[in-house]
This record gives sequence, structure tokens and C-alpha cells, in this order.
Amino acid sequence: MKLHILGTGTAIPRIERGSSSYVVRAKGLNILIDVGPSVVRRLLERGFDVDDIDLIVITHFHVDHTADLSTFFFACNYGKVAREKPLTLIGGKGIARFYQALRKVYPWIEPKAYGLTVKSLVHGSFVYKGITITTVPVKHNPESIAVRFDDRRSLTFSGDTDFSRNLIRLADRSDLLVAECAFPERKVKGHLNLESLDRIVKKAMPNRVLLTHLYPDWDTYTGVLHAPYLLAEDGMEINI
Repeated sequence: MKLHILGTGTAIPRIERGSSSYVVRAKGLNILIDVGPSVVRRLLERGFDVDDIDLIVITHFHVDHTADLSTFFFACNYGKVAREKPLTLIGGKGIARFYQALRKVYPWIEPKAYGLTVKSLVHGSFVYKGITITTVPVKHNPESIAVRFDDRRSLTFSGDTDFSRNLIRLADRSDLLVAECAFPERKVKGHLNLESLDRIVKKAMPNRVLLTHLYPDWDTYTGVLHAPYLLAEDGMEINI
């Protein structure tokens, strides 16, 4: 299992940090987590094409996590070659309604030559081609989910969230927890800072914690991060 970090930022436009997005590679599959602004270009920069992606997970519907979804679908139909490989889209409550609304705005994104499965997974698990995918609701938007992937290793994404007991249970003993930590010290409703994230980590006990969804407050942070914490940067690659 390998993690490719496409972006580690937020809704604030920045050169240094694109919107939060990731590719997980496992069992020969490519899984895309969130598709915010410019993610399709970020995929190309990291050596991926839209046709390489087998599964997309949307953690919630905010623009910085979904803006390039229509671009992705459009490219599947009108790229160099029309996509034929099936694609699965997973999200929380309302994902089918969200997709249908997007299709009404952009009717050209309806698949021309490939099958698209849209699946709501709010609080449960299913096995996708040998990978167990588990989601739980978290505290951000009504549809917000955290997601865990289990193969021989385990990788958990918090999505955007405030302190969440569901996340503690989901991230239990994960090899890597990719956790939003919007601010190092300041606390904003719906997001984590180091103090609130540490409460989760002490109970879940993941092996490593990658801090992401980073607001500019982190640019002036002068504290020291100790294990198991690591600050994410765009373009990083991590073997799980």
C-alpha cells in the first residue's frame, strides 16, 4: 500500500499547498480521495491519468473537496480516448443526489462508454477487489465521513472533522492516520487542532499520524512535532 499526496491545503488558494487530495495504491488499484480544485492536473503531475483511477471517495461536499469532480468525469468522456474501465464513486449521505445534481448542471459528464457505480457508505464496510473499506460519520458536515482501508496494512483518513469518537474507533491501531489538523493551536468549530487531535491519537494509537488540511497558521508555527506526528507536504509519497 502506497500513499501519494496530491494536496495538503484548504479552501484558501495557495501555490505551496493544493486542495487536500490523495491517491492510495493497493492491490494494483488506484483510489482517489477527494477531488478539489486542480486535482485532475495534480494527478497528471504525479504520473496518473483519470483512466488510472478505479475508485473515488468523497469525504464531504465542500467545494475544496469536490470542485474538480466534474472535470474528472468530463475528461473520462472526452480525453484522448473515451474511458471504458468501470469506475466507483463512494460518499456519505446524499452522494447519489449530489452526483445527479452535478449531472444536471453538466449533462456531458454522464458516462458514455464506461459503467459508473455510485455508492453511499455512511457507517459500514464493504470489500472492493480485496480491500476492505470502512466509513464512519464525523463532525463537520451532515454527509461527512472518515474512511479506512485495510489490506495487509491499514490506512485511515479523517476527512474534515472536529473531535470524533467515531474516528477514534475507526483509526484504532492504523498503520497510518492521515488527519486534518487545520490549525496548530487555534480551535475552530468543525476542525481539529493539535490539542484535539492528540486526544484522538492517544486513544486510537496509530503507528504514524500525517497532519494535513493545513491553514496558513502553520507557516508561523514554532513548536516541535514529535512522533508519531509528521507534517504533510504536497508531492510526498509514503509507503504504508
